[in-house]
Amino acid sequence: MSDIKKTLPDYDYIYLGDNARAPYGSRSFEVVYQFTLQAVKYLFEQGCSLVILACNTASAKALRSIQQKDLPNIDPTKRVLGVIRPTVEKLGELTTTGNIGILGTAGTIQSESYPMEIKKMYPDFKSFGQACPMWVPLVEYKEAESDGADFFVKKYIDALFAQSKAIDTVILGCTHYPILYDKIMKFMPKNISVIKQGSIVAESLKDYLFRHPEMEVRCSKAETANTLQQKWQTNSAQWLPFFLMKGSKQNKYLLFKHS
Repeated sequence: MSDIKKTLPDYDYIYLGDNARAPYGSRSFEVVYQFTLQAVKYLFEQGCSLVILACNTASAKALRSIQQKDLPNIDPTKRVLGVIRPTVEKLGELTTTGNIGILGTAGTIQSESYPMEIKKMYPDFKSFGQACPMWVPLVEYKEAESDGADFFVKKYIDALFAQSKAIDTVILGCTHYPILYDKIMKFMPKNISVIKQGSIVAESLKDYLFRHPEMEVRCSKAETANTLQQKWQTNSAQWLPFFLMKGSKQNKYLLFKHS
């Protein structure tokens, strides 16, 4: 979010973080799709014409279905974009060996979305994926700077390079992972290009709006940014998530029902 606001400061933004049901990485394709679709519909209802899925797991497991199956019925003039394609587009500028490592959640790695996208753009490249199931919990439980985090950071990096010593470029395929960046670089072999997605996605969005002026004019420009965080609220025996909206004079609590 910070990279996008820095690159495109004039626009209005609503950031929705699904804290209630995170992490998505270990959930099934169907569950991630349903959760993501609920969030997209909600953001559309708030007036958003363009939604970026800033979660690699959501991009891997839900984006294509939403684009192809749901958008034509919801509103064919609106758009939902992901983070995988713009990240892969950058690889040609960084790798010399064509051997790409991907560090991601179990869901992102199992989806094989990165290898498929890499194969489409760069048929001669080879990709190697490594799931890092402990990295998101380390960040969520504020253990990213702890000594104990070193073990799991090193473990997954070593496992990735055990697949191929020719890897020269590594994608951090989860928006949580840059918080572990210093530790990741501590255990990363020398002379490896490590890709953080924030600035890449921001520049890709800037280019998209330039190429699609019909969408750019629909994006409001009052330089506002609201944050919606989905929390859990208990109501007798039933659990209902709600959104906490920050950035206005008064906090707004919105019930978000799901089946």
